[in-house]
Amino acid sequence: MTSSPDGSRVSDYEYQLAPERVAKYPQQVRDASKLLVVGRSADDWSLGVQDLPEVRHLRFKDMVELFQPGDVLVVNESRVLPARLLGRKSTGAASEVLLVRPSSNSDDPHVWEALVRPGSKLKPGRTVVVAPDLTVKILDSTPESGRLVRLVTDLTAEAVINKHGHVPLPPYIDRADEPIDRERYQTVYARKPGSIAAPTAGLHFTKDLLALLQERGVRRVALTLHIGIGTFRPVAVEDPAEHALHEERYRISQETAAAINRSRAAGGRVWAVGTTVVRTLESAVDDEGCVQPGSGTTGLFIRPPFNFQVVDCLLTNFHLPRSTLLMLVSAFAGYDNTMAAYQKAVMFGYRFYSYGDAMAVVGHR
Repeated sequence: MTSSPDGSRVSDYEYQLAPERVAKYPQQVRDASKLLVVGRSADDWSLGVQDLPEVRHLRFKDMVELFQPGDVLVVNESRVLPARLLGRKSTGAASEVLLVRPSSNSDDPHVWEALVRPGSKLKPGRTVVVAPDLTVKILDSTPESGRLVRLVTDLTAEAVINKHGHVPLPPYIDRADEPIDRERYQTVYARKPGSIAAPTAGLHFTKDLLALLQERGVRRVALTLHIGIGTFRPVAVEDPAEHALHEERYRISQETAAAINRSRAAGGRVWAVGTTVVRTLESAVDDEGCVQPGSGTTGLFIRPPFNFQVVDCLLTNFHLPRSTLLMLVSAFAGYDNTMAAYQKAVMFGYRFYSYGDAMAVVGHR
């Protein structure tokens, strides 16, 4: 006899979605997206479906009503690099190099860790010509089919990436990047270049909406976590405990840590904008529940059950089936609660994934 799904297996995070529900383009106006609002389960992951909180349907621009004076909104200000380089091998065959991050083992700013396509053909010693002023040389192999590459150019790495790079849209968007993506696959508060994917929960915010939150007495603070390939690698095992996340770099300023700790001490709620913020904050908390400032790396894989020490409320997009991101949301909102909310989102025609609509999981202190 097969037991009912409870979030302990990867297959428990499967759901059906029609292809047309995947958002290929952003909404014309950022905060015109839909927002599905659900209360956080009292018991993080074992409530019966009959006990789940009711969902509400809002526009993202109306989310201000969910906040209370004294709450703190934590955003990830990492900026997406146009890190996808398209070129040709010496044979003339089309090739692709996705720059992941500068090499931590080299002082040369032109040496990067990367993913390449076709991987079977781009061995160490091969080159990819991107433009007359840019050739990519494959230096070495790295774990999990990666490559160490050098950008051969007279320009700085930043300049040549901005000149020739393409926005690394996720594969499920299933189109080439366009000029609109340079602006819209980026949050309005993005400042620190370094990610190969957007912290998509923040794509819905406008400057006007952020100003309204400030007027309501909500403090906005920022941290940085540069998103790499690990968050989006498929989970190839049935037991989530056997899956490991790649480490990603983060930084929390003294100001941000102090604001979060003050808000919590005064009874305010901590709102995390996206799963990257959740993982960063829950990686940087001490035994007393205080967020510690500083820089580091995190490979924290949050899945049910998990004891959250910092985050009270979560703003997030709708995530792929069987993904680590969906597991994180389920750990926070409750497994049954999350999967029921996803069924509602499908039923009511929400748009899914990076350019899709949003979900708010609202908790209480």
